[in-house]
Amino acid sequence: MDKQKFERILLSHGGGGKETSELIGDIIFKGLYGRDAGNGYFYGPHNGSVLNSAGIINNKGVLNNDNGGILNECGGRSGISADISSQKINLSEDAAVLKSPQKIAFTTDGFTVSPVFFKGGDIGKLSVAGTVNDLSVMGAKPLFLSLGLIIEEGFALDDLKKIINSIADEASKTGVRVATGDTKVVPAGKADGIFINTSGIGEVLYGGLSVYNIEDGDKIIVSGNVGDHGAAVMSRREGIEMDVEIESDCASLWDIINAVLSGGVNVSAIRDATRGGLAAVLNEWAMAANIDIYAEEEKIPVSAPVKGFCELLGFEPYQLACEGRAVFAVKPEFAEKALGILRSHPIGKNANIIGTAAARRKSADGGQNNSSGKVILKGIYGVDRILDHPSGELLPRIC
Repeated sequence: MDKQKFERILLSHGGGGKETSELIGDIIFKGLYGRDAGNGYFYGPHNGSVLNSAGIINNKGVLNNDNGGILNECGGRSGISADISSQKINLSEDAAVLKSPQKIAFTTDGFTVSPVFFKGGDIGKLSVAGTVNDLSVMGAKPLFLSLGLIIEEGFALDDLKKIINSIADEASKTGVRVATGDTKVVPAGKADGIFINTSGIGEVLYGGLSVYNIEDGDKIIVSGNVGDHGAAVMSRREGIEMDVEIESDCASLWDIINAVLSGGVNVSAIRDATRGGLAAVLNEWAMAANIDIYAEEEKIPVSAPVKGFCELLGFEPYQLACEGRAVFAVKPEFAEKALGILRSHPIGKNANIIGTAAARRKSADGGQNNSSGKVILKGIYGVDRILDHPSGELLPRIC
C-alpha cells in the first residue's frame, strides 16, 4: 500500500478489489498474524508484528474481503484447547471450520466507544477483552474470536494499525485466536471512525456458574477498583483534566478467573461489571435470584481520582463502567481463600469482600414479600440506602 497515496481509508478499500486486498493483507493480516500472513496461513498463537507509519507491503497472493479462516486437524481429546498452539488457520476462506469441544460458550458483542483511544487502552484492546471476559465469567477458556470492522471513509490508516496491534497484543495475553472476520467501509459521516463487532467461542472448563445459584449467605467479592473505565473514557471525551489522569481498567480476566476456579473455591456466579458498573451487576443478581444484597460502602474499592471525578460531576462511582473487573458470589467458607487468590494476581491486588447475599425479608404481615430483590448499601456513616439499578443515558458509548 502506497503510504504517500493512501493515508486514510477510502471507499475503495471496502469495494472488494485491489485496495481491499491491500488493506486486509498489509494492515489487518500483517498486524494480527505477522510474518506468517504472507503464506496465507499461520500456526500457533498470534505473533503479530508491530505496524509503524511506514506500512508493510505484501504482494504474495490476493486475499479476499471475507477474510474467514479455516481450522482443521484438531485431534486431541474431546476439547481442543490443549492443542490450540498446533492448529493451522488458512486466511483466505469464507468461513472458519472448527472442531468444537463437547461443551462451548458462545458470545457476541459490539464496540462503539468514543473516543477510540483512551488512557489504558483503545477500541481494539477493548473488543478483545470484552469478549474474552464474557466467556471467562461462564467458566469458559476463550479459544476463538471473530473480528468485524466497520470503518468510516477518511479514518487514518496509522490509527487503524494501532488498533490492529492492540487486538493482536491483547489476544496473545489470553491465547485466544482471531479465526475469522470481515471488513466494511462506509461513506464519511455514516459512522464515527470505527466500530468493531466480535464473537467468541470458549471451552467450558468449569460448569455450574449461574446467577440462579446465588443463595443466602454467599459473599460478594469484587476483583479491584470500580469505575475506572467509565471515568477514564468520560474524562478524555469531555476534556476534563484531573490532577492524576484516570486510567481505564481494561483487561482480559481469564487468567485471574481461572486462578480462582482452579483453586478449589466454591463459586456460585461471576459477572464482569461493564455498562452500569457494580450497581448493575448487583441489582441484576438480586432480581434474578430473588435475594437481597447488602454491600458495605467503605469496603468497595474506588481510587482517589475516580472519587474526585464523581464528586466533581455528581456521578455514583458504583454505576460507572468497568472493563477489567469481575464480581464473584462465593460460598462464605471460601471467601477468604478466594480473596487471597485474587490479591496475589497483578490485577487483583485491590480485591475486597464487599457484601453478602441474604434471603428476602417477610412482609409486614408475615407473608411472602412479592417485590423484587434489592441492593442495600450500608453507608460509611451508618445510614443504609438503596443502590438503584442505573437508568437513563448515564454514559453513552462507553464500550
